[in-house]
Amino acid sequence: MSRSRVYILTALAFAVVAIGCSSSGGSSSGGASTTTTTDASPAGDIPDTQAFVAFTAPSGAYTIKVPEGWAQSTAGSKATFTDHFNTVSIDATTSATAPTPATVRAVDVPLLQQSSSGFNLGGVDTVARTAGPATVVTYRVNSAPDAVTGKRIALDAQQFRFWRTGELVTVTLSAPHGSDNVDAWKMMTNSFAWSQ
Repeated sequence: MSRSRVYILTALAFAVVAIGCSSSGGSSSGGASTTTTTDASPAGDIPDTQAFVAFTAPSGAYTIKVPEGWAQSTAGSKATFTDHFNTVSIDATTSATAPTPATVRAVDVPLLQQSSSGFNLGGVDTVARTAGPATVVTYRVNSAPDAVTGKRIALDAQQFRFWRTGELVTVTLSAPHGSDNVDAWKMMTNSFAWSQ
């Protein structure tokens, strides 16, 4: 066999291997390979191994369990706990009357819509929790812009309102769209307790 024929066969073998390697890493459609975009939402599931610790309001009005190790910030009566795009926010205010789905739809939902980018209402309901009934707003919004890239991601959110004799505590939970935090969010809102 001539040396030139050996070179040609060797080159063909390398080409076949290279084609096989490049096509095995992903699917193709019409000859174009699919790629992952940098805009994909990061995973937002709170892990099953996450530890929770009790947080007591500076006023002493309530306690609630929050994820241990998350960054904490406070501003007045509002406490916020964050981990990447996951957020737990608790705000204590006053209200002469208990919130109802009707009043929340009429007053609070429009305020959320005005202050939130990409607001999309899922529903307003009343749920039973250990501390008593709470109104809950389920919705989707866009995150704040990333400090480096300026990009936003879609967030799923629930806002719970607990009321007792003029005291109103609003607990807002949000995570990247599609995250599975049902159990963790229920545990946290069930852990909310009014101080005696």
